[in-house]
Amino acid sequence: MKIIGIDPGYERLGIAIIEKGTGEETLVYSECFQTDAALPYHERLYKVGARIEELILEYSPEQLALENVFFNTNQKTAMDVAAVRGVLLYIGKSLKLETFEYTPPQIKSAIGGSGRADKKAIASMIHNLIDIEQKIRLDDEYDAIAVALTHSAIHKK
Repeated sequence: MKIIGIDPGYERLGIAIIEKGTGEETLVYSECFQTDAALPYHERLYKVGARIEELILEYSPEQLALENVFFNTNQKTAMDVAAVRGVLLYIGKSLKLETFEYTPPQIKSAIGGSGRADKKAIASMIHNLIDIEQKIRLDDEYDAIAVALTHSAIHKK
């Protein structure tokens, strides 16, 4: 079974596809997809949606796992990321993927053993859980891998 894990954002979108077989998970694909800040927001939203749709059609995951992000300070950012999540949920449903959402504390607990684990601890633990051959430059990509691994750990079938 393949799972696409996503750390939603419109500037940077973490994406990871893992395959869960008998035994360990395998990282099939990951990236931090970035949109150009000079583009109008609706164009950035379109590019995010088009990229995810392209990857789903290419890799055929059966399940979509999203980080459910909460913002306490910047309401505009929260609204913009909520729109991205809406696009992702729509694409998942339209392409018949089972969709699941996880909060940051759930992900930190599943990967780092504590809901208060920091990004460095999570990144370190991810390397213990799955082989990563490429260099990961941005946290968003690690976050997406963590989302996919969290889903895999919670849904053992």
